[in-house]
Parts: sequence; C-alpha cells; structure tokens
Amino acid sequence: MKKTKRYILRATCMLLGSCMLLLACTESYESINTDKRNVTVMTAAEIPFLFSKALSVAPNNQNNYQIAQNLFADQYAQYFACTASSFGSDRLVINQNWVGAAFNPIYTQVAPQLDAIFQLTDPSTAEYQLASIWWVYAFHRVTDYWGPIPYTQILQDSDVVPYDAQDAIYNNFFERLSAAVTVLEGKRAETPFGNYDILYGGDVDLWIKFANTLRLRLAMRISNVNPGRAQTEAEAAVAGGVMEESPTDDALVQRSLNGGDGNGLAIMQWNEFRMSASMESVLKGYEDPRISEYYLPHPVVIGGTEVRREYDGVRNGMTPGQMAAAVNHTDSLSQQGPRWSPVAAGGIASYNSTPQNVMCSAEAWFLRAEGALKNWNMGGSTPQEYYEAGITQSFLQWGFTAGQAAAYAASANTPIEPDDFFDSPAMTDIPVAFGSTLDVQEEQIATQKWIALFPDGVEAWADYRRSHKLKLYPVVNSDNPLIGNPSSQWLRRIPFLESERGINPDGVASGEALLNGPDDSQTPLWWDVIPRN
Repeated sequence: MKKTKRYILRATCMLLGSCMLLLACTESYESINTDKRNVTVMTAAEIPFLFSKALSVAPNNQNNYQIAQNLFADQYAQYFACTASSFGSDRLVINQNWVGAAFNPIYTQVAPQLDAIFQLTDPSTAEYQLASIWWVYAFHRVTDYWGPIPYTQILQDSDVVPYDAQDAIYNNFFERLSAAVTVLEGKRAETPFGNYDILYGGDVDLWIKFANTLRLRLAMRISNVNPGRAQTEAEAAVAGGVMEESPTDDALVQRSLNGGDGNGLAIMQWNEFRMSASMESVLKGYEDPRISEYYLPHPVVIGGTEVRREYDGVRNGMTPGQMAAAVNHTDSLSQQGPRWSPVAAGGIASYNSTPQNVMCSAEAWFLRAEGALKNWNMGGSTPQEYYEAGITQSFLQWGFTAGQAAAYAASANTPIEPDDFFDSPAMTDIPVAFGSTLDVQEEQIATQKWIALFPDGVEAWADYRRSHKLKLYPVVNSDNPLIGNPSSQWLRRIPFLESERGINPDGVASGEALLNGPDDSQTPLWWDVIPRN
C-alpha cells in the first residue's frame, strides 16, 4: 500500500466517531488503497463522476457544513451567532473534533479525485484545467484557515507529508489559474464534463470568468504583504475577464437530496444559530431589502396572538446565562432565510436542495473598487462606479431590481442600534452613499462586500482578517485564554489539528516552523500583516 495512501486512510478513519461511520470507512478501504495511477482500474469513464464529487465536497456539503463552517467562519464573520449554550465556539473556543471537517474532506474526497483526473488527462485538455481551477478553490479555503498546510507532496510516497509555506502555496495558485485560463481560451467551443459539471454545466466561458475572479480574490488577499505581485495578478485577472453579471455568471453548486448532498445551510434547522446583531444593525439601518432573503422574520406574539413579524439578531459570544434571557431565546430571533428553511418555518419545500453559493459577480466588482482605490488598472472606471456596480449585481443576484439598487446606493442611511440585551451601539456610522475620504470608502467597500458575500462565511472571515476595514462588534465574552480583550483581539487562524499530530507528527512540526509565531489562534497568517493590538 502506498505510504501516502496510508496517510489518507488514517486521516479518513480518525474522523469517524461511531461504529456505523467506521464501517463506512472500512467498506471504502479497497477503493482508498487502490493505486490511483493504475489506469486499468481507474479509466476515463470515471472522470466525470470524480469531478462531480470534488465539486460537491469542496464548498462543504451537508455532511460537513455545520462543523466545518457554521461553528467557525460563519460566526467569526458574524453572519450568525450561536444560541446553543453547550457550544463555546462563539466564545472563541476552537473544538478540534469539529473543525477537522474543513480539512480532512479536502484531502480524502477532493484531492484524490482531482489527482486521478490529472493522471488520466493531458494538461492541454479542458478537463484537466477545470480540475486545476477547482484544486485552487478547494485548497485556498484550507490554507486560509490554517496557514501552512500539506500541499505539494500530499499525493507522493513519503513517510512524512510535509507542510508548505503559505506564500509558496499562493504562488502555485497563481501559476495554476494563469495556466488554466491560457488553455481554456482555446476550448470555448467545448463542454467539458457536460452535466457532470454541477457548477457551470461545462460552460468554458463561465469557468474562465470564475478562474479570473478567483485570481483577483487571491491577489487582493496578498495586497498588504506583496503589493507588487498583487497588482500584477489582479490586473491580469481583470484583463482576462472576470465575473460581471448576476445571476448568469454566479457560481452555485447544484444540490440534491441524494447521499447527504443537500445544502449545508439548511441543516441549521437544529436551532443552534440566529442572525447576528452585526447583520441586524447594518441591514435594518440601511433598509436593505436583502434582509428578507438572508433571514426569516420571527413572530411577535402578544396575549397568544401574533401581532407582527420582526428581524432581530443577537451579539456573538453570549454565555449560557445570557442566552437564558427571554430576548435571546431562539424564538425571539431570526433564523436563516427562506431558501434554506422548510415551509413550516416560512421557507420553501425544496430548501434542502437549494443551490449552494460558491462565488458571486458582486464580489468581483467590490474587488475592482478596492483595486481602483489602490490605483491598479481595473478596467478604466472609478472606485465609486465599481462600488455601485457591486451593489447592483448583488441586488440582482437576490431577486431585486437595478432601480432598487440605485436608490439604495444613493442612500444616506446608516446602521442602527440593534436594541438588544447588551444595549449595543450601531455597528458603524458610515452611510451607503459613497464617501469622500479614503478611510470611509475603504470601510464602505469592505462592508458592502461583506453583505454581498453572504452566506459564504469562509471568505468573509478571510477578507475581514486581511483588511480589518469592516468594523464588526467584538464578541461579548471570550473563553479563549489567549483573547482576554475581545475589543482589540480576535481569532487570526485555526491551530493545527490534533489528529494531524497523531498521523503526521513530523509534518506538523514542519508546519510549525513556517509560522510567524506559536501554533495558536493568535499567530497571523502570512498575508495578515496589518498591525493589531
């Protein structure tokens, strides 16, 4: 058995906490331990299925979503606050038994599938390059949680699977995306993977836009640590053509009710999460119509009769005692919106199979707005024009009109006090209408991008750490001993997994040597260089 296969098998089995799941692991033993380079076993006929599987798993499918994203990035980005008193995750405690769901599936259910495609196709094919683009998407989410990760040698024979430095990983990302677009430019008439491509249905034009937008996102991510490289990559991405039109360009993975493949956000019916006070302050203050798509209003009952419905959130980081207050009960707060909720709660019958958000066109416009503020060549328009285009495309994405977007973009409305248990002030004081100073403009772009990225907490948390222009509320309580003052401290990364220390201890040691400090939640990632208190 290949040594790397042993690593993958052990990583898979250590995830499993019950006999039933352990049985599932042993049942897949043969397929896991089959030499992936033996094409007499794996043939071109299996390639479309492998690609579909990789597309399904990387954005966190229903089996992984809650413990990979809801309990971590969704709270750190303050899209949701946790209302389950037994969880400490919203008080900045990192449960290693949960967060591995953001790590292990990429290595066991995405990387092997994509590698098989690489082995069975030529780099000159569209199939190879779509797989390469998705490789970047999958691993950029992992490295932006942990920093150094196993990367270049994960599919090689080795006793030790070393970790790679994040700057080297990003360099590979840019190389892959550039190479992929170069090849795909000559493949626009093809439909690689056809209907097995559950993201874009084999539309090469859309994949080119997706790759360039991902390249633009990653360029902005490194803009503080390597501004020259960031500008070069961003300008190349825009020149190659990024996503522009919602909803036609937006990337959404199709979901189904088969095999736990539903939309992970729909699983929040377990009543553990509600709208954050940050989102309440901003969306209600701006009179933002997207609030009706992002969240459901809760009923207000007086004397046994429902008198109205309201949108209400809660601050992140409540203690069990604070959660016990009536105003903080789940039936007094807003849950996820109708697209991810059952009919009985005010949602839709097909909520479990709602397509899952991967990347939206609005993000590309906000990235271009920020790039224009840096005097990068983003296509010739002004930062304000890009900013307002981002608002327009986000409104169109969620079913609203360009006219509504224009009125919103001109609004002088500001966030409001959420009228909550903690008597919180407004989250910030900036209006929607584009400001006249650089500081205000940067915060406005960051804030509107944060709104538009919903519900992708993974990207929103990364963007918050990268620029810190978004002024989220501090958590009201921290159970993390390294964060004694949440007003000036916050989580910077996820520490390396204890399970990795068990199966790959020397690899983890190599990762620790690549960090900018100790292996804890307060050591910043390579691209996180803005000074913090």
